[in-house]
Amino acid sequence: MSPETNILVDQFGRKHDYLRISLTERCNLRCTYCMPAEGIVLRPREEFMRTEEVMAIAQTFVDLGVKKIRLTGGEPLVRKDAGAVIELLSKLPVELSISTNGILIDQHIDRLEACGVKAVNVSLDSLKRERMLAITRRDYFDRITQNIQLLIDRGFDVKINNVVTKGVNDDEIIDFISWTKETPVAVRFIEFMPFNGNEWDWSKGVSLDDILKRTTDHFGVFGFERIADKPNDTSKNYRLKNGAGSFAIISTVTNPFCDSCNRIRLTADGKLKNCLFSGSETDLLTTLRNGEDIRPLIASSIQNKKAVRSGMESFDAFSNTEEHGKNRQMVAIGG
Repeated sequence: MSPETNILVDQFGRKHDYLRISLTERCNLRCTYCMPAEGIVLRPREEFMRTEEVMAIAQTFVDLGVKKIRLTGGEPLVRKDAGAVIELLSKLPVELSISTNGILIDQHIDRLEACGVKAVNVSLDSLKRERMLAITRRDYFDRITQNIQLLIDRGFDVKINNVVTKGVNDDEIIDFISWTKETPVAVRFIEFMPFNGNEWDWSKGVSLDDILKRTTDHFGVFGFERIADKPNDTSKNYRLKNGAGSFAIISTVTNPFCDSCNRIRLTADGKLKNCLFSGSETDLLTTLRNGEDIRPLIASSIQNKKAVRSGMESFDAFSNTEEHGKNRQMVAIGG
């Protein structure tokens, strides 16, 4: 391992070879767990990374050893030059993927295919149109579900991200799992996580154990099976017996996976976050614009990464609402 590659290895021996780049804070939905109904304050365009700056920072990370880049938002595809960014990043020696709400997929699917993007994560919190409207505050259900089917038909590796909230959509857990019986999708149930402004309260949460109990009660002990997780997976993965797809649980709240974390995040305004829950950030964009080397900043950020959830090791610490306010709103981080 070269000295530069060591920059991405933290004090706990975790190698950070997966970079998530947020292309924009803007979104065409207003999901309740992600942003306020009125949206967020729109800042001047010059505060955000230009295409060439995205590429310069991405190239630096690739030179240091990053092997995978995922584009996030906001909704990454609402950025006007999203297509150009995808094409340029596809020329780097990385696995390129994207997380989206699916609304604009049909306009970009040819480019994604041509650029070798195989994995697409789509947010879908309900299989019911009216409920999706209540959660997202926008009526795009038909378009999203049609675009999910389009991705499946075109052979993409499709993951469905579902934030499970008690009394909102937890009664659809079995419906989502049943969907994977005949459909080659990977449904991922995500425990409700705290961010600035999303009114988090664990009384609204549905845990990994709860989801597994409901699954066992409905399908029986032998109706589903544990399947192998990929290295650095954030999810615990399962499949119905003879199922075409799979389902998984991302248990950030009740069973964190920090010991194998290989992720770092670059916000749309060029700040590096070494943890999704970190209130502190490292400004790479200003340094880049000053013509200075961003690698020392990257090294410092990685070495200062905490062992668990930005230092919030206990459930009580993680539940402290004062800590939530130190972080950004989810839409401004990039998932």
